[in-house]
Amino acid sequence: MTKDAKIEKSWKKILKEYFEREDFQQLIEFVKKEYSVKEVYPPSKDMFRAFNLCPFDSISVVILGQDPYHGEGQANGLCFSVNEGIKLPPSLKNILKEVGIERENGDLEGWAKQGVLLLNVVLTVIKNSPASHAGKGWEDFTDFVIKKISDEKENVVFVLWGNYARAKSALIDKDKHLILEAPHPSPFSAYSGFFGSDHFKKANEYLISKNQTPVDWSL
Repeated sequence: MTKDAKIEKSWKKILKEYFEREDFQQLIEFVKKEYSVKEVYPPSKDMFRAFNLCPFDSISVVILGQDPYHGEGQANGLCFSVNEGIKLPPSLKNILKEVGIERENGDLEGWAKQGVLLLNVVLTVIKNSPASHAGKGWEDFTDFVIKKISDEKENVVFVLWGNYARAKSALIDKDKHLILEAPHPSPFSAYSGFFGSDHFKKANEYLISKNQTPVDWSL
């Protein structure tokens, strides 16, 4: 781990076996070096923020993103989320529009604290260089996380927007969980099936049907 990138204790236990693997150690050494010589997002302390705000036992919904925002001050460790005071990126604007709420604060911490794991498949990125840390090992790590959730939990809603996220459906047990798929909320694809997908409503209907607490998406 980088010095200030701590991970919540339930995840530390769940992922202990993976953290001890040589390929993960190589990934962390690569990431440490990148942080030391380049401007990398999110800040290293927020690298595992999605996990820290959403302990394993709390998970009811998983939303997958691709990699962090690469603009200055945007990425905060939660997929699609930006820090308060940062202009809302187009995809996040469309997500909030589909939820049916208007707000200026784009930090989705309120969702994470209710059991929504806002997981980017790649956890780090170089400033102004999208997908710059793709193919370095993060994908294997997050595939392990997704499969672990699928194997060890029941009745989780997996929200997969866009082809990149939808490819992860192969890791999920469809008999135990609900998978919701739609085009990406980007302005390039939102009008081809993301808008009107009702994923937020469907997720809560499913959770209620399984005697779980629905998510207050307005938080």
